[in-house]
Amino acid sequence: MDKVLLTPIEAATALGIGRSKVYELLQSGALQSVHIGRCRRVPADAVHSFAASLRQTTSTGGQSGRTSIPA
Repeated sequence: MDKVLLTPIEAATALGIGRSKVYELLQSGALQSVHIGRCRRVPADAVHSFAASLRQTTSTGGQSGRTSIPA
């Protein structure tokens, strides 16, 4: 069975970005998360949705086919 909730580090690995960038995306609300006690977890479907939104942004007028992650 695949994991339903990922740690921020696992989400970073899945997205191919750094841990700090994941925390920036969580802080800005671009990537959704849930709290379980003191732990923060990223739903796997939120990772997939975020990646899909990047692809959609690229296909609707991104620069030279490059995908940019919001700062």
